[in-house]
Amino acid sequence: MQLKQAISSVLETTKQETDIYDRWLWVEASIWTKPMLTALENGVKGGKWFSLMDKVYALVTLQAAWQQVRKNKGSHGVDRMSIERFAVKQEQYLLELQQALKEGSYQPLPVKRVFIPKAGGGERPLGIPAVKDRIVQTALKMVIEPIFENEFVEHSYGFRPLKGCKLALRAVDGCLKAGQTWVVDADLKSYFDTIPHAQLMAEVEKFISDGKVLKLLQTYLEQDILDGMKRWTPTAGTPQGAVVSPLLANLYLHSLDKLMMQAGYTMVRYADDFVILCQSQEDAQNALALAQQWVDDKGLTLHPDKTHVGNCLVKGQGFEFLGYRFEAGKRWVRKKSLKALKDKIRNKTRRSRGDSMKTIIKDLNPMLKGWFNYFKHAHKWTFSGIDGFIRRRLRSLRNKQRTGQAGFGRSKHLHQLMPNAYFTKHGLFTMKEAHAMACQSR
Repeated sequence: MQLKQAISSVLETTKQETDIYDRWLWVEASIWTKPMLTALENGVKGGKWFSLMDKVYALVTLQAAWQQVRKNKGSHGVDRMSIERFAVKQEQYLLELQQALKEGSYQPLPVKRVFIPKAGGGERPLGIPAVKDRIVQTALKMVIEPIFENEFVEHSYGFRPLKGCKLALRAVDGCLKAGQTWVVDADLKSYFDTIPHAQLMAEVEKFISDGKVLKLLQTYLEQDILDGMKRWTPTAGTPQGAVVSPLLANLYLHSLDKLMMQAGYTMVRYADDFVILCQSQEDAQNALALAQQWVDDKGLTLHPDKTHVGNCLVKGQGFEFLGYRFEAGKRWVRKKSLKALKDKIRNKTRRSRGDSMKTIIKDLNPMLKGWFNYFKHAHKWTFSGIDGFIRRRLRSLRNKQRTGQAGFGRSKHLHQLMPNAYFTKHGLFTMKEAHAMACQSR
């Protein structure tokens, strides 16, 4: 009997340990060993983590970080050192980085600022750190991310392991079906650019007491930005494009997650984009007031024109979240998301493009499939409209190649020359057909 109890106890302990390790399968195993994961789960002594810097500059960590940076590709920074050039002397460069981090002489280079188009028009600034700085930031993230992940709440989905947009949208759908149709649609104005450094570091220091790690994080927050001939040091914010920025941005909003949860409100958040779903207008107004107070205390700003409360069952009172519009009991693709897709299609189907139809379609298909996989729950009319738009662009492009004249993709003559079957023959991905097949499988 005692033997059976002993065996049962061992098996139960083993099962608990397995469950723990399954939860952390995404961590870098060379850093987060089983004893460290156990300490993470059970609570580290004193509630804070010390002696982390040696794990950051360990050669095995830097090598794992380099492989991640290499996989993600990306452009060069201000030093013009590309991924390909770094790879040629990777062993030497990684040893040099390790030595500099050990000695405390490591200093990141300025961040190169570029601008990328926004879905709704205009441009968004993006920072590109040097390759070596991306490697160190990735190593740092590998070491500290599990510490913060162990604290984060369930309903935070952005830039987190094993989370994502689809799970966030599923959570919103579940809340709406449960009757939580009064929604606070909140927008933090220029969130990533306005996070106060001192208050952000205070949040980090609640969990980490390694002075060298804290100094390294502070260095990245104060990393110079180079835009052409202009150079300056930011006084607030986390640079968009930096590897550690999403993690730090999530950490700063963590206390808002907890506040809403403790107050009994359901908040679904993806990075700085969040909605609070309530049963009544009164609850929604109270939730907004609570969020407003937190935002004021944290040195942030709710956008006055983009933050509102409404009953999403009522036409005109819906809300937008992660590319979708929720309104009157339906969900469809928001206008900005459609415009962004059409802009990408236009870019790939310029009339001046001289490639064969097969090559152009091969270029289009991965983008179309990715877009469909994300928006496949939209109304079926969305997909037939996009299919028609793509075929019109391709007809016009092909006509320009053949005759030197642009023509209009809607013309009856071009439709007869290139019917829908023509594009099917060349392998064009068709969203309407993909949607029909998805509906059948469901």
